[in-house]
Amino acid sequence: MRRYLTTLRLFWGTSVAAEAEYRVNFVLAVLNSLLSLGGGLFGLFLFYRTGYQLGGWSWEAALVVLGIYTVMDGLCSTFLAPNLSRIVQLIQDGTLDFVLLKPVDSQFWLSARNLSLWGLPNVLFGLVLLGYAAGKLGVTAAGLLHGLLFFIPGLLVLYSLWFILGTLSIWFVKIYNVTFVLRSVLEAGKYPLDAYPAGFRFFFTFFIPVAFLTTIPARAVTGGGLDPLLLGAAFGLGVALLAASRAFWRFALRFYTSASS
Repeated sequence: MRRYLTTLRLFWGTSVAAEAEYRVNFVLAVLNSLLSLGGGLFGLFLFYRTGYQLGGWSWEAALVVLGIYTVMDGLCSTFLAPNLSRIVQLIQDGTLDFVLLKPVDSQFWLSARNLSLWGLPNVLFGLVLLGYAAGKLGVTAAGLLHGLLFFIPGLLVLYSLWFILGTLSIWFVKIYNVTFVLRSVLEAGKYPLDAYPAGFRFFFTFFIPVAFLTTIPARAVTGGGLDPLLLGAAFGLGVALLAASRAFWRFALRFYTSASS
C-alpha cells in the first residue's frame, strides 16, 4: 500500500507540474465553468420563472441538485476523464503493452496516472452554489454532510461504468464514442430525477444510476435525511461495480493480443 501511495504522489505531482506550465488554461477553465454553470442556471430559470416546479422540487432544492451535479462533474474532470478517456487510445495504438510491462497494477496505472487541475473550478463553483442553496433552505452542516457522503459511491459507480466501457475497446474499436455518450447521458443529473417520465426514472436508476449521483444526495440534503439502508445500497452498488470492473479487466486482458503479435 505504501508503494502505491508513493507512486500516486509521484503521478499527481508530475501531472500538476506539467499542467501548471500552461496557466492560461486555468483561466479558460474558469470561464468555461462559469459558462457551463450559467447555462444550467438559465435552463432551470426557464422552468421556474412561470412558477412551474420540476417534479415538485422548489427552486432552491433544484439548485442543490445542480450544485451537486457541478461538483460531481468537476471531480470527474479532475480524476476520471484524464485517465479513462485514454484507455481506448492506448489499446488502439498498441501502447497498452508498455503499461502491462510496468511493475505496477495495470488498472491502477490506467486509473490514476494523470490529474487535471482544470476540473477544480467546477468543484469550487458547485460547492458555492450548493452552500448558497442549502443556506436558503436552512440546511444544517449535518444535512450537507449527509449528501456529500453519497459522493464516494457515486464516483465508484461512474468510474466502474466508464472503465468497463473503455475495456470493451479490446474487442470493439469504435467503442470510444460510447464513452462520450455515457458522459452526455449523465447530464440528465442536472435536474431532479422526479421531473422525468416514469420510464426515464427507471432507466436512470437501474441501468445508468444517475439517481445515485445527484438526486438521491440532494434528497438527503434538502430534508429527506440520511437513510442508512439507501446509503448502504449505494455503497454496495459502488463496490459491486468496482469489483465487476476489476474482474472484467482481468478477463479482457486474456484477449488482448498486443501490438507485436
